[in-house]
Amino acid sequence: MNHRNGFNPLSRTTAHRRAMSRNMVTSLFRYERITTTKSKALEVRKSAEKLITRAKEDTVHNRREAAKFIQDEKILNKLFTEIGPRMKERNGGYTRVLKLGYRQGDAADVVILELVDYKLDAEKSEEKKPAKKADAPKAKKPAAKKAPAKKASEKKEEAPAN
Repeated sequence: MNHRNGFNPLSRTTAHRRAMSRNMVTSLFRYERITTTKSKALEVRKSAEKLITRAKEDTVHNRREAAKFIQDEKILNKLFTEIGPRMKERNGGYTRVLKLGYRQGDAADVVILELVDYKLDAEKSEEKKPAKKADAPKAKKPAAKKAPAKKASEKKEEAPAN
């Protein structure tokens, strides 16, 4: 039987679908959380989970296989040095899909696709608020130097004679 072995072409050509999938997976690994439609998220999730499984073991072969899909060198490095080791204990299920509702323009299901161990940066932003530059006393800028005023005798010499 060949049930449930297909994929959703998302009404796009192969090249467009492949490029979109690569970009979305790269964004997922960069920000660890993206907002998209439900159908795109379910397709992107397949690729992302396979790459995370490869990243759990950092070998040259796994890096080269992942580099076929992820073009950004920094994101590829982050996948193997940060994301892969964080997911070492998990046996799959590295991503989660959270429903947001419907998009106003076309009523598409909008969801958040995020890594399971994603944490909001609310704590970091609260720590940053008290340490603003506005709280520190402002240093006065030195006043610009004025050109020396001309003497009355010099002004008479410059005036044209009639």
